[in-house]
Amino acid sequence: MFLLESYPIAVVFCVITMLCWGSWANTQKLAGRTWRFELFYWDYVIGVMLMALVFALTLGSTGTKGQAFLANLKQAELSNIALALLGGVIFNLANILLVAAIAIAGMAVAFPVGIGMALVVGVLVNYIREATGNPLLLFLGVALVASAIVLNAVAYRTLPGTTKSTSAKGLVLSILCGLLMGTFYLCVAASMPKSEQFAAIPAGKLSPYTAVVIFSLGILLSNFVFNTVIMYKPVEGQPVGYGHYFQGSFLDHLWGVVGGMIWQVGMTFNIIASGQAGFAISYGLGQGATLVAALWGVFIWREFKAGSQTTQKLLAAMFACYLVGLAVIIVARPV
Repeated sequence: MFLLESYPIAVVFCVITMLCWGSWANTQKLAGRTWRFELFYWDYVIGVMLMALVFALTLGSTGTKGQAFLANLKQAELSNIALALLGGVIFNLANILLVAAIAIAGMAVAFPVGIGMALVVGVLVNYIREATGNPLLLFLGVALVASAIVLNAVAYRTLPGTTKSTSAKGLVLSILCGLLMGTFYLCVAASMPKSEQFAAIPAGKLSPYTAVVIFSLGILLSNFVFNTVIMYKPVEGQPVGYGHYFQGSFLDHLWGVVGGMIWQVGMTFNIIASGQAGFAISYGLGQGATLVAALWGVFIWREFKAGSQTTQKLLAAMFACYLVGLAVIIVARPV
């Protein structure tokens, strides 16, 4: 299977993850003008699963290192398969909350608060499992990102016309998303060997590509529960049924599939990068997606255009904290 051989290339892969994870939600914004996010999400999950299989049957089945996808799947222990499935279930619940928060509060709020908190929790739990990098620098970077979360939340509450109930609902959904999103990666990582063992997978463990496929299957299967509930008990708007899904146009469905595929490129690249960067740093850098999403929300979707001068200063401070925090996380592991 394809593996990376240097830390600088792993950082590049994490940057690609950052771009993918921070940009996929634009497809929801594009589809959301006429298409409910609950319906969009079915196509998104299909895109995630399809892209996982594409990577597993190509990059995950070539080369001389590690194990090919199908061979690795045959020898995998049930406990490790269950861990990767659980990671998919946790992620799916977190991601549905994120998509709901985007629909209510916008990308410039949901991502910095939700995914920023996920970065803090995720780096902490993954570092405890496998300590990689300078802990002082790593957690200094995380502290800066946490500061950016607070600044973004404060900036959002300064917007005119933002009612307390809407503001509270968007922020609460984002926080719940972050707490869950910070733990899914640990389950996937636990189903695989330690990062330095990717080239020679121990018996029973999942390869990075197999883990991503099983993880994606967990997302797909749990979607029949989580998304069905939120279709009939939506956080905003009227309930929708399965019949509405089949009334969508080709473009409506396409945006969802493309969004899922974009996200999966980021996930697979991040897991591959962890072989050189370690799980904590790889996950932490990937969640720099928050910065990318905030840029989309502020400058393209103009979600803060009604903000005051104080709002703009808070946003500038938020971006500064994120950039410096990500830079510190990168240098936490010497090349």
